[in-house]
Amino acid sequence: MRQIGCYCRMHNAQLRVQQRIIQEGIKNKIIYEGSDVHAYRMKFEKILEEINGFGSFQLLLIVLLCSSRIVLPCHYLLNIFITAVPPHRCDLSDLGDLGDAAETLTNLSDAQRLTVSVPKHKDGTFKSCEMFAERQFQLLSNISNISADVSTVQCHSGWVYDNSSFSSTLATEWDLVCDRKSLRNTTGTIFFLGVMVGSIVFGFLCDKYGRKKTLLVSYVISMVFSLASAFANSYVMFAVLRFLTGFGMTGIGINSLVLSIEWVDTDHRSFIGVIGSLSWSVGNMMLAGFAFLVNDWRTLVMVVTAPLGFAVLTWWWIPESARWLLANGKVETAQFYLDRCAKFNKRAKVNVETLCNKEDLETQDKNYTYLHLIKTPKIRKISVVIGIVWFGVAATYYGISLNIGGFGLNAYLTHFIYAAIEVPAKLMIYCLLDIIGRRKCQSGTLLLTGTCIAINILVPRDLWIIRSVVAILGKGLSEASFTTVFLYTSELYPTVVRQNGLGYANFVSRVGVSVAPLVLLLDDVWTPLPQIVLCCVAISSGLASLLLPETLKARLPQTIDDIEEEPGRNVADSSAVFLEPKSEEDG
Repeated sequence: MRQIGCYCRMHNAQLRVQQRIIQEGIKNKIIYEGSDVHAYRMKFEKILEEINGFGSFQLLLIVLLCSSRIVLPCHYLLNIFITAVPPHRCDLSDLGDLGDAAETLTNLSDAQRLTVSVPKHKDGTFKSCEMFAERQFQLLSNISNISADVSTVQCHSGWVYDNSSFSSTLATEWDLVCDRKSLRNTTGTIFFLGVMVGSIVFGFLCDKYGRKKTLLVSYVISMVFSLASAFANSYVMFAVLRFLTGFGMTGIGINSLVLSIEWVDTDHRSFIGVIGSLSWSVGNMMLAGFAFLVNDWRTLVMVVTAPLGFAVLTWWWIPESARWLLANGKVETAQFYLDRCAKFNKRAKVNVETLCNKEDLETQDKNYTYLHLIKTPKIRKISVVIGIVWFGVAATYYGISLNIGGFGLNAYLTHFIYAAIEVPAKLMIYCLLDIIGRRKCQSGTLLLTGTCIAINILVPRDLWIIRSVVAILGKGLSEASFTTVFLYTSELYPTVVRQNGLGYANFVSRVGVSVAPLVLLLDDVWTPLPQIVLCCVAISSGLASLLLPETLKARLPQTIDDIEEEPGRNVADSSAVFLEPKSEEDG
């Protein structure tokens, strides 16, 4: 009887232990069958480990996506070449209003006619936007006879352009010079307005309808409206088409990055982020080559858009994100793509039915919007800080890029060198991302960028060699910060709102891009003021990035609860697949 009582007490104790373990298992989303522990919701990294998270399947995906990413810098920086202004002067061919002077002018050579009609700068070059109200024939005999109070007028018959470097640009076709010169930069502003709107729209669409479908929409919109802009017959039509092109280009940028990162394992995410960023540098260098070979702006627009035709054809081989499919309860479709990945990588197929639990089924039809980026405390903190960082990164990068002087070379070679400088910066950050982590890289590159700007504020202008070296170093560091922030942001946000997060971040960055040219105008108030502002922005955003959690070696979060419930996103907290019951030795 005593033995039976002892047995019952032991049995009841075991039941209580099992009950405690089961309750803990339910809390951590696992179930038990007999004495074995089974994952009720296997972590996606475990699946990638089984089918090879960085095999031939992933490498092919990177190649297919990079082919479209190369197009991005060609359009983002296209204004440098299509709005270029060659040397120009007033058109002097109209002699109808000159009366008796017209006959005299017809007997003069082109050089003499120019001398008596157009005033000169102090360096001896002819002015581009003015002409004498009356012809100054005395200049043919003695140039010193010109009086300081000779009246001039704006060009009234158009302009003559030097087409030796550019056969046709927006400026030459629609006379966007002199009092209309602001319209040249306006086309760039309009393009980036399209990018800003696209960031918001595509960020929402990608998380609601999937990465692959939205990527195709981005390809088609970008290609159709970009090619249409090459046939625009007015400035207004061109500006509208460039807005729509920028709108579509945003979808390519955020979709291609997220798709590639969501298909690779934890150890290779930094590699994917840097490779995607290197494709930007390659496209940037290719733009210089395209612009050098093609001097007509309409043909250049078509040339830099042509690769999107190849991207549309290869879209059929691009898989949907299995992470997104599972996060939205589309298990069968996720199984299809995972089986394809396993077959391509020559691995055994895995069953992903265990990736869905009751909570997933309850939330699979939930619509996630930008409001979810601020609804819960930790996501809200990430969104606020990441917005500050993106604004600082974009404003600093474009502020430096627009303010660095050339090397005394032609525009094509200068642009190529500026693009090539970014490559070693990206390789450096690739080596550091997996050593010191994302947060330190993000903060360090921004703080060092601010330091370089501060040094150039203090270095005298006559030490131009030192200033050039420091400026180039600052540009490389600012590009390294841009490379880091793309990868870092995609790792911080969970799958269900990752595209919303990137869309929001891209929107904030375009605000920074728009602000950068305005900051440079502050040199009219005080020459060092633009650099002081950029320095403060870089340092402030660098310090703000220290408030973000580290994501090195951490799994990509699937849901908002993964962010809110985890006390810390380190390897130990986030990589465990099974919950083992405590032994007696563990207490």
